Amino acid sequence: MKGNETAEKLVIIGSGPAGLTAAIYGCRADLNPLVFMGTKYGGQLMLTSEVENFPGFPDPVLGPDLISRMKAQAERLGARMVQDDVVAVNFKSYPFEIQTASGITKALSVIIATGANPRRLDLQSEMRLMGKGVSNCAVCDAFFFRGKKVAVVGGGDTAMEEATFLTKFASSVQVIHRRNELRASAALKNEAMANQKISFLWDSSVTEVLGDGKVRGVKVKNLKTGKEDELELDGVFVAIGYDPNTEIFRGQVDLDPKGYVAVRNGTESSVPGVFVAGDVHDFRYRQAITAAADGCKALIDAEKFVKQKLETTPAN
Repeated sequence: MKGNETAEKLVIIGSGPAGLTAAIYGCRADLNPLVFMGTKYGGQLMLTSEVENFPGFPDPVLGPDLISRMKAQAERLGARMVQDDVVAVNFKSYPFEIQTASGITKALSVIIATGANPRRLDLQSEMRLMGKGVSNCAVCDAFFFRGKKVAVVGGGDTAMEEATFLTKFASSVQVIHRRNELRASAALKNEAMANQKISFLWDSSVTEVLGDGKVRGVKVKNLKTGKEDELELDGVFVAIGYDPNTEIFRGQVDLDPKGYVAVRNGTESSVPGVFVAGDVHDFRYRQAITAAADGCKALIDAEKFVKQKLETTPAN
């Protein structure tokens, strides 16, 4: 295996629940995984306050603490963590090449677990109150707003799904949208508009999230008149879409029209030996537990791929 002597058996790009779970399983599979964590490591859980729905934690756990525990578990098993950003990849030759500021690493298999970032309102107050009443995930956080007044910012499918889900807990849901009609599909739009708990504020944008320590409301500007008003609220759910972290993979693996890595047979990318896990392909569920499950599945597939490669590659 002359050409593979200096290649890593497995490189994992990303350090959220998907990447860290893959690392844990990779150690158990004797693949000696090398994890490029990125300078902003840990994924969306690093901006999550209390996590109550991750199995195995009877008491709430802070998002960063959950990531820290997963990282420590992977390191204890032998995973090598490098806090470098991957700046380019070459999946057109084999072994694959992964480039960071420190140099080029060759790999027999790669798991892409770079996640996706929720689009922001680009407000300082939004980030200051993230996890303190500002959220990007109703399924994750709706429980904390039982009997409360909340707003959903957005007008697409995700916003309508979030608004409808929130009505199971919140006393009222105000949808704030920049346009005078929704972009959501007819079925989701009709369901939301028929729900008596949901009201709509059209032609409006949030200019500030109000609160000191926790959300108490928002400032809203009417985009037609310029008039600003304050709304009293207990929570704000920003649902204006996600951007998958796939720019460095463009032209190397197939992406879908939204920019997510296209996946077949569960975890396989368009390039044999390059596997995918978590929100970088999953725009439907976007949960820590589903990302972790993806990491497990991607590793099992990668292990089979590497085993086959090593068995069929000539010794010299």
